[in-house]
Amino acid sequence: MARLAQTPGLTDVQQSILETVREFANKEIIPHAQRLERADEYPADILDGMREMGLFGLTIGEEYGGLGESLLTYALVVEELSRGWMSISGIVNTHFIVAYLISQHGSVDQRARLLPKMATGEVRGAFSMSEPECGSDVSAITSRAVRDGADFVLNGQKMWLTNGAYASVVATLVKTDTGADSVYGNMSTFLLEKEPGFGETAPGLTIPGKIDKMGYKGVETTEMILDGVTVPESAVLGGAEQVGRGFYQMMDGIEVGRVNVAARACGISIRAFELAAAYAQQRRTFGQPLAQHQAIAFKLAEMGTKIEAAHALMVNAARLKDAGQRNDVEAGMAKLLASEYCAEVVQEAFRIHGGYGYSKEYEIERLMREAPFLLIGEGTSEIQKTIISRGLLKEYRL
Repeated sequence: MARLAQTPGLTDVQQSILETVREFANKEIIPHAQRLERADEYPADILDGMREMGLFGLTIGEEYGGLGESLLTYALVVEELSRGWMSISGIVNTHFIVAYLISQHGSVDQRARLLPKMATGEVRGAFSMSEPECGSDVSAITSRAVRDGADFVLNGQKMWLTNGAYASVVATLVKTDTGADSVYGNMSTFLLEKEPGFGETAPGLTIPGKIDKMGYKGVETTEMILDGVTVPESAVLGGAEQVGRGFYQMMDGIEVGRVNVAARACGISIRAFELAAAYAQQRRTFGQPLAQHQAIAFKLAEMGTKIEAAHALMVNAARLKDAGQRNDVEAGMAKLLASEYCAEVVQEAFRIHGGYGYSKEYEIERLMREAPFLLIGEGTSEIQKTIISRGLLKEYRL
């Protein structure tokens, strides 16, 4: 096992899971990632293998057919999957957030009906807050749900749904008029169920097509059009009594998502370091391997140090959440540092490769297109700094 990004205090079960996933990434993901990414092809065979390992139910309780593992275990699994190909971790990330939301905030019926199918991967989840006219400013969403007797009618347009097509349930944040003083008390989360695929996948609910992206290929990113979608009040996450609680539920899920993005960044950084270290020892210039040149050796030293720092913050944020403690500041710190360091580590690996790094033949070219996504996913670096500073100022108020 490599020296970087080790996690002390893991149980034998956790170690066994990680070893299995690492072997899976080495044998089933890395050898095929370049071809699948170039073709923007959905990795169906890889997903089948993940289902067999039970990864879709990794954190879902045993009573619902899952493995009942912790957020830390999940984050470390995501790190291993992202080391293989970030898109694979993206497929399980939103699924996991939705499963977490249902487990933590869902009604008894929602948990009993959806979680067993989500644990097997039969039902997959997507997560929707953003809209075309707003990104980080969640308060500016315009999609709306209006009461119609015992039902709600939803209208609007949502954006940037990872797994938007293949998902069968989409946790969707919209505005609802509850009469609350704050805009955040006038939002609700709905579990919108649909058929997998593109087009009109439920009455009034349309997934137009996938968005063509610079990187993060293989996994589909979509829009979602809501045009008179009628659902019963039981579709509200947690049931009718949770109308108006959607923003707070979603923020709970986002804290988990930020730990996930930090883990993804760590995984990509580790892979970039592996590629750079191997290339620097094989490529010779001026009569010696690149790694023997101090300029390159220092780059590797800095890259390894950044990986260690990012991994430690990610593990700390996950353990806080597992302990039931608030981790908004720590998750923001982990996501901020890990994503920024990931961009830096990948770029240094790219530079070490020289001209070959610009060739699509080399894996580092793909990582150069994937790393920037982590700077904006689950909130930009600027949003993380806002969250961190506000949290710290509350603790250090004069």
